[in-house]
Amino acid sequence: MPIFKVYISDYDYPDNLIEKSVLEPIGAEVIGLKCKTGEGLGDLAGDADAIIQQYAKITRPTIEKLVKCKVIARYGIGVDILDIKACYDHGIKVTNVPDYCIDEVADHAITLSFMLIRSIPRYNQKIHEGSYRWQDWTAPIQRFRGGIYGLVGFGRIAQNLTRKLIAFGFKVIAYDPYISESYMSSFSVKKVSLDILLKTSNIVNILTPYTKETHHIINGKSLKLMKQDAYLVGVSRGKCIDNKALYNALKSGQISGAALDDPEEEPMKTDNWSPKHNKLFTLDNCFFTPHTAYVSKQSLEECRFAASNNVKAVLLGKEPPNLVKLKNS
Repeated sequence: MPIFKVYISDYDYPDNLIEKSVLEPIGAEVIGLKCKTGEGLGDLAGDADAIIQQYAKITRPTIEKLVKCKVIARYGIGVDILDIKACYDHGIKVTNVPDYCIDEVADHAITLSFMLIRSIPRYNQKIHEGSYRWQDWTAPIQRFRGGIYGLVGFGRIAQNLTRKLIAFGFKVIAYDPYISESYMSSFSVKKVSLDILLKTSNIVNILTPYTKETHHIINGKSLKLMKQDAYLVGVSRGKCIDNKALYNALKSGQISGAALDDPEEEPMKTDNWSPKHNKLFTLDNCFFTPHTAYVSKQSLEECRFAASNNVKAVLLGKEPPNLVKLKNS
């Protein structure tokens, strides 16, 4: 008989072998669910000792049904889809995986940025249409060296990205109210206001966590501040960017183009999604990847092992390696 029951709320991995390899030796039964919206999770996993969470939104009403649960472990970095206060109100610890995919997201952001700057999608389209001319750019191509690259947010990923951008000759500026000017300068980054960043950058990259204050941090007002030949890149939560405002800016030529790793509706967390749900998918100057900025074989394995080991530690009465604490606690 198993000692513990560990439910995986939802997963898009091919199997649960990694999780089982960590948890079955301590007497845990690992049960994989496909409840990616989170609806009904409290009933499906009411006897859980632990839950590993991928996309499912876990709210207070769900948490109130998890009467045996000791820990909820996020597979990723962000915990915006989990009511952390409700967890701690009910004696449930919360963990995440804060240090994985730092290279992957930085590399993905650079790839999207360089694709836009070098006008690669436009050239490819025109060549397929029969035009073979250097003049078929989306906007005049600017040299990397001396270009201004603006980072909205300066956490681990932005710091990793900075090191790589500087090697290409970019001047990097950043907006982050929680990071000091002196710390940024140690990376050869200039701290600026958000308005200055938007007005001066050739590329604006959104790298903030999703919170109440970063909801639609890029909106109609901020897009109007950007240069007409500038590009927007988003590799953080989709809701950091007002997609309706971005559609209007791209449609009108207010900015030259955008590349996003996730639209605002976040399809991976919904059922029956269609591109018809978002007008950005009708534009030829807006490009998407399906929430893959974090993806590599290595990062996926690291994430699954780390989440499983967080659960293992709690079930064995130990402090987990990646405990998420309540703010002001």
